[in-house]
Amino acid sequence: MALVGTGSEGARGSGGRGVTALLAPGVVAIEAPPRTRRRPPKPPRPPRRVPRAPKVPAPMSRERAAARMVMALVAVVLLGMVVYLAGYSRLAHVIAQDQLNQELRAELEAGTLPVSEGTFDDVLLLDGAPVAQLRIPQIGVDETVVEGTTSGDLAAGPGHRRDTVLPGQAGASVIMGRAAAFGGPFGRLQELQLGETFTVVTGQGEQLFAVIGVRYAGDPAPAPITAGMSRLILETARGPAFLPTGVVRVDAELASAVQPPGARATTHAALPAAAMELAGDSSHLWALVFALQALVLVELGAMWTYRRIGARQAWIVFVPLALLTVLVAADQTVRLLPNLL
Repeated sequence: MALVGTGSEGARGSGGRGVTALLAPGVVAIEAPPRTRRRPPKPPRPPRRVPRAPKVPAPMSRERAAARMVMALVAVVLLGMVVYLAGYSRLAHVIAQDQLNQELRAELEAGTLPVSEGTFDDVLLLDGAPVAQLRIPQIGVDETVVEGTTSGDLAAGPGHRRDTVLPGQAGASVIMGRAAAFGGPFGRLQELQLGETFTVVTGQGEQLFAVIGVRYAGDPAPAPITAGMSRLILETARGPAFLPTGVVRVDAELASAVQPPGARATTHAALPAAAMELAGDSSHLWALVFALQALVLVELGAMWTYRRIGARQAWIVFVPLALLTVLVAADQTVRLLPNLL
């Protein structure tokens, strides 16, 4: 379309941009916009590498699928055990100590804290029952001592060996504690120095002990105690954390009045192997088997739910069940490890 107006301009020559129409005098034509030439599209570049055909995995045999599931279960249990030892065990120890301390105080106030291997009603003490309060401020120990020294007993706190008298009574008493796991209450035991004192509260009152030496494997034992003397031996693992290489013992003599010994039904010969130093407890192996079976059922149920119902439902239902079964399996696996770990 051209705009028409008055003016004295003539028609533009052919040297101008675009194309100019020849019109009558006094009529001006507007140039048409220049035409742009479109470049032809560039051909696509060939790929640098020739694409490979996707590999289709061969179907697994039943034996291979079963082996894969077993390896996955072992990996899950081992990972759960590491998390259990490094994190959850400390929390479990704090909770157990709080409950044991309350029970110990209640029995002290009532005057029913046992002074022998039996209860106030002459019933044999159960493993894990509180029997004393051990306080060693030099190394930050304020722990309730339980009866029994198996791996499960020492998860709650230091344990008193059943075949020995209670601390402060005439004779030798042995208390074991963990060095790293479950709070590691005896982790600094070897820092005790000759002559340092600490206390143990039992049903017979507060007993004061003085350190007479720290010994390792191969070191000579102190002189045997005589009649009317009382000695306490504290034991824990020696070596890097979670990698015990031996046992460290702290010997202490009673510096207060000696108390009469209580009756002991368990002898050293009758003491189970799981109650000795650096021993594991396999008496609850059946619980580990059931926990692994439950973990297999949870995995199968999660796979079926994921395929038939949906991923969201599978996560909501089976993640808590899987965490619970892994926790139980890890707890039973830890019982197989050395009790002083």
